Amino acid sequence: MNSLAGVVYAAFLLFVVLRLFRKPTTGAVDYIVAGRRLTLPAFTASLVTTWYGGILGVGEYTWTYGISNWLVFGVPYYLYAGIFAFFIAARARRSRVLTLPDLLEDRYGRPAALAGAGILFVMTAPAAYVLMLGVLVNFATGWPLWVGVVLGTLLSIGYVFRGGLRAVVATDMVQFFLMFLAFLVLVPVCVSRFGGWSFLQAGLPAEHLKWDGGLGFQAIAVWYFIALSTLVEPAFYQRCYAARTEKTAKWGIVAAIGFWIVFDLLTTTAGLYARVLLPDLADPLQAFPALAGLVLPSFWQGIFTVGLLATIMSTVDSYAFIGSITLGRDLIGRWRGVGEEESLPWIRWSLVATAVVAVVLALWAGSVIALWKTLGSIGTPMLLLPLVLAHTRRRVSGGRVLWAMLLSGGVSVVWLVLGGGGPWLGVEAIFPGLAVSVGVLGVGLFGAKNY
Repeated sequence: MNSLAGVVYAAFLLFVVLRLFRKPTTGAVDYIVAGRRLTLPAFTASLVTTWYGGILGVGEYTWTYGISNWLVFGVPYYLYAGIFAFFIAARARRSRVLTLPDLLEDRYGRPAALAGAGILFVMTAPAAYVLMLGVLVNFATGWPLWVGVVLGTLLSIGYVFRGGLRAVVATDMVQFFLMFLAFLVLVPVCVSRFGGWSFLQAGLPAEHLKWDGGLGFQAIAVWYFIALSTLVEPAFYQRCYAARTEKTAKWGIVAAIGFWIVFDLLTTTAGLYARVLLPDLADPLQAFPALAGLVLPSFWQGIFTVGLLATIMSTVDSYAFIGSITLGRDLIGRWRGVGEEESLPWIRWSLVATAVVAVVLALWAGSVIALWKTLGSIGTPMLLLPLVLAHTRRRVSGGRVLWAMLLSGGVSVVWLVLGGGGPWLGVEAIFPGLAVSVGVLGVGLFGAKNY
């Protein structure tokens, strides 16, 4: 990594920490949802960066399967983000809850809230993203993977411990600029040096130009169900709870979709160039940094690496923060009956526990795509229908919701185990989990009354 670029970025993070020590948060609402004062630019920039930390995973998938990346990690997420914007965002902002388990308790009672908090904690522990930090640090410095994972995690949570969501948003504003700068440098250089679409067509394997990447329909379709997790995405809810107005929440998501489309175009293009220029790459997770090392001068390599680092860290800090709230306030605090303001120390120290869980999961799994798929296949069936129904006027008993969550999650876990982490009997684990949830809650909806 270019030393000057790295030093400047580290100095910025240090500045944020010192500034927060001069002006600490003033209470739970300020710490968890930034006092509900996020403006449209802050909301949009923070959401864009938070939801795009999987940058190396995008490079891995594009290098391996080509243009199908856009159909897997692009289109389904735009679709469900749009649904969230127009049907959920304003309702979320109108509510006075601070977290998703608050919503579950309000509608279904404490047991459902505790079960929901448990799976949310596992889903939000940013294991896939700290793994990417480790890979990036390893590539830039040659340090062992575990050193990069631990160091990157510590750097990402240091400022959050003190400042909460305000710290996350403050860094996200700069990280938004850096993530776009990185690829607005890399892609034009590739085009000017090697040529455009005709160069890629001539050099790519035939499967990379197919819509499914040679994987088949189900392998693509499963991601459209995994992407349903967007509708239960805690980062979306948290930003909506923190937005200044309902319009800020709604149109901030719409604006974010536009930025994601542009960024996906840049990253997918870069991944295709990486495949053509680096066909023998040992680890596809390093596709983007390896491509930058091949085509960019030293200074711009440093800028690009800092851009990747900022993209990943913007997600690590957000999800580690959400995980700490889930563990410290929604699990421990709810279990022990701790008051709102008294939960702040629990939240702060749960940030450390969340970081430890993320590091352990990252080093155990070793694959970003595998982590996304596994956690999405378990968490989405457990949370999707209960949270969707929570925004309707239909009354479903808390006991039934709790059983639906436990049974659907359990079935998905068993299915994954029987399939060795992949499909069993040719069926992905998310489908039987969703079927159980639909069956249990569907029966409960017959004769259910309105709130």
